[in-house]
Amino acid sequence: MTQKRLVPWLGVVADDYTGAADLAGMLVRVGVTTVQLLGVPLEEAEIPYAECLIISLKSRTMPTELAVAESVAAARWLSQRGAKQIYYKYCSTFDSTATGNIGPVTDALAHEVGAKLTVICPAVPENGRTVYQGNLFVHEKPLAESSMKDHPLTPMTDSNLIRLFERQSALSAGRVSLSTVRQGPTAIEQHFKLLIDSGVTVAVVDAVADDDLLAIGQAVRDEPLVTGSAGLALGMARARNSSRPIAPTSRPLPAGASVVLSGSCSAATQNQVAIFKATHPSYEIDPYRIKSGVDVVQEILDFAEFNLEKVPLIYSSADPNRVRQIQIDLGTSESADLIECTFAEVARRLVASGARRLVIAGGETSGAVVSGLGITALEVGREIDPGVPWTISLSNPPLALLLKSGNFGTDDVFTKAIEENYEQ
Repeated sequence: MTQKRLVPWLGVVADDYTGAADLAGMLVRVGVTTVQLLGVPLEEAEIPYAECLIISLKSRTMPTELAVAESVAAARWLSQRGAKQIYYKYCSTFDSTATGNIGPVTDALAHEVGAKLTVICPAVPENGRTVYQGNLFVHEKPLAESSMKDHPLTPMTDSNLIRLFERQSALSAGRVSLSTVRQGPTAIEQHFKLLIDSGVTVAVVDAVADDDLLAIGQAVRDEPLVTGSAGLALGMARARNSSRPIAPTSRPLPAGASVVLSGSCSAATQNQVAIFKATHPSYEIDPYRIKSGVDVVQEILDFAEFNLEKVPLIYSSADPNRVRQIQIDLGTSESADLIECTFAEVARRLVASGARRLVIAGGETSGAVVSGLGITALEVGREIDPGVPWTISLSNPPLALLLKSGNFGTDDVFTKAIEENYEQ
């Protein structure tokens, strides 16, 4: 008898690779089988067996027209494979420029699925991201006063989600207050109807605790499009699976050498790099030397191969002042391309030399490395920190990849990652 193929109840369009892994890890935590796809699959691609399919894009900072086109293509592919809901996943710090891409992509996806109302809720309380009175907070600081104000690509200078969204979107936004959320799913749904009747098509919903996200998850159960960070997706999964026992989904990581690659310039990652390099050999990538024609890739390979048993760290993470100077001297896009291409080539050649476990910090860095390795799908394992799971590539040879968002992870996340060897 042929086994019935599982139809996904959730299809996720994620705007970067680490954000996708963040959400995937949280779903696996509550027993949702999850596969992360890297880029929009071909029409004839075999459908992975999973309750949730996530298509990871690199759309956060790409030109808006291209970001919209890729996001719509991803949503269409997921819908055609049976996904009952589309979830647009962006960063919990709402990373975007004044012109996009969160607003334009949300507009296009709402039109694609015929949504009457779309929820915006980037809260992840366990990682210090909360929404109150329509404003986004990072560890109790307004977004615009957090370290995100210095982000090299998407500096966030406003904390109000309605203002941030409406600057980018043709849709009108309203708010669902925390007091309404605390009254439960029925009250939230009733407020959705009031917003729709008043001509509002986007609802920014307050959430400061996990139970708030559970209530919202119950209220949006039948909505064709929901948007947010990993927290609300977890709330949706908890609402759906509340009576189902949680089954382990992880298998052993592939054996082999480990390497840490860090391109994120977030304050959290800078601290993680400083702690790890105190006990491990490290190499700092200098974009000026790459630009001048020095074979930096070969230097890194020589360094890494000599230190492979000690788990080397290769990094370009730097403080905001240094990043700004590099961008002035070399150009924002060109300096980023120089570093990303270096990481991608280094990763490809290290894997060819036998490395099998890569810990990668930063969304752009993760995207460059995974694309450079030609990986198209990942099985998602369990988290080592909230939002930081190991994944295993569905490729030959299989590779263990930990794709860490720049702002996530405890100070010793790199050490915990390289010591991990979980069993089923």
